[in-house]
Amino acid sequence: MTDARSPDDPARPVFPQDTADVSTEVLTGAVPTEAVPTDEQRLRELGYTQELARSMSGFSNFAVSFSIVSILSGCLTLYGTGMRTGGPALIIWGWPLVGLLTLCVGLAMAEICSSYPTAGGLYYWSAKLTRSGGPAWSWFTGWFNFLGQVAVTASVDYGAAFFVNAFLTLRYGFEASPAHTVEIFAVILLLHGLLNIFGVRLVAVLNSVSVWWHLVGVAVIVGALVVVPERHASASFVFTEFVNQTGFQNQFYVALLGLLMAQYTLTGYDASAHMTEETHDAARSGPRGIVNAITVSIVAGWILLLGMTFAITDYDGALNSDTGVPPAQIFLDAIGDGGAQILLLIVIGAQFFCGMASVTANSRMIYAFSRDGALPGSRLWHQIDPRTQTPTNAVWLATGGALLLGLPALWNATAYTAVTSISVIGLYISYVIPVYLRLRQGADFPRGPWHLGRWSGLIGTIAVGWTAVITVLFMLPTGSPITADSFNYTPVAVAVVLGFAGLWWLVSARHWFTGPHVHALPPESDAQDTELEVR
Repeated sequence: MTDARSPDDPARPVFPQDTADVSTEVLTGAVPTEAVPTDEQRLRELGYTQELARSMSGFSNFAVSFSIVSILSGCLTLYGTGMRTGGPALIIWGWPLVGLLTLCVGLAMAEICSSYPTAGGLYYWSAKLTRSGGPAWSWFTGWFNFLGQVAVTASVDYGAAFFVNAFLTLRYGFEASPAHTVEIFAVILLLHGLLNIFGVRLVAVLNSVSVWWHLVGVAVIVGALVVVPERHASASFVFTEFVNQTGFQNQFYVALLGLLMAQYTLTGYDASAHMTEETHDAARSGPRGIVNAITVSIVAGWILLLGMTFAITDYDGALNSDTGVPPAQIFLDAIGDGGAQILLLIVIGAQFFCGMASVTANSRMIYAFSRDGALPGSRLWHQIDPRTQTPTNAVWLATGGALLLGLPALWNATAYTAVTSISVIGLYISYVIPVYLRLRQGADFPRGPWHLGRWSGLIGTIAVGWTAVITVLFMLPTGSPITADSFNYTPVAVAVVLGFAGLWWLVSARHWFTGPHVHALPPESDAQDTELEVR
């Protein structure tokens, strides 16, 4: 089919909602009746042929991101960290603050996703949104996203291993040691790898189940913590109590560290962009998936945190629990051994779904990045299984990389906090690079059917500013005194990956990497729109 072309940019198709205001799209979800280019045609215009199975609905797309955000995973896995770095006051008030700032990042990303719905997502956007130096912007965006994706998979599945170990301790007296946690971590990664090679339809079904598991799970946990205990913490304690067990004397610095729990939880929603080549009505479903995953998570997550914090009866006991997992001890103190085990199983189920979705999104990013030759061994990683139409080798790279990133937990007590910091930094830098480039384009940005209208500049500026703050913040020490056991190795991991990518770029890649490769284009496509070799 031949699309209408914009008089300002003949290479860009005219989307019927180019003049729509974002409020209608976000708040009502209204879908206009005018025709838009088919998903496959739009993908061809962006330079790719349809290789992945396009079998996901808009809800399934949202479900992947919502499952990776996973409030039951992120909030509860780092709840103990929040208890030490600011305590109840930061846990309760830090969540909506970080949530609103994160929503700005998500809104800015969603607008770009609507214009360029491809599995490459962020690094493809960077190549398209700059007038010069496109290959370099694309290269480093992709590598930061790769680092963040692998770190998210590692942190989610390692967090699940923490909770499985706590359950086994309560049920069977199994020792909660670092070695045992790493062993469980490896098994969970293996299971997620096996699940993801069976096909996108199975994963889509499980992700849809995951949405309801999370929402019902939050209701069950909060309901049990409200109804069963004979006494609860006071409102004054929940909303105003500040706790500092970091060793640092500067309370403001400690409060900033306390934001990690919320910011780590609210990551991974770029999965909706990476799944657009497998989603129907991708130019709308992808953006909605991003925004709705953040919005629903903010509301449900705050309810969960309020329920948890009101249920605390022995603060020091929870922090020093034999299980090594403060939420497990809070459950135990509040509703007893049997009830605590049931609630732990709900959390473990949510974490398992989260890790599965994370491997799915991670493998799609690896597939797309290696399709364009940007990873060592790219020919291997972008192969598609002809039976399942899934990138099987990319799945195993995602799980293997996550395992390597989690191994320092065997000898470093703060390793898990470092992995979560790496995931936040890697992902948010890759999120904000295309947002920054979109801001530089101003009115020249080719809007898709879902856009922010007049709010685009303000929201994008907030997104860039907030990302700059958290990038510096989460590289700083998290405990005092700073020793080999407490050292935050986040800067080291980021430097190694960035150094490798930078050295490879300077020595070799800058001579041959020209950005996302395009092929199989319709004859009428304008060369300016389809050629991504920006110099």
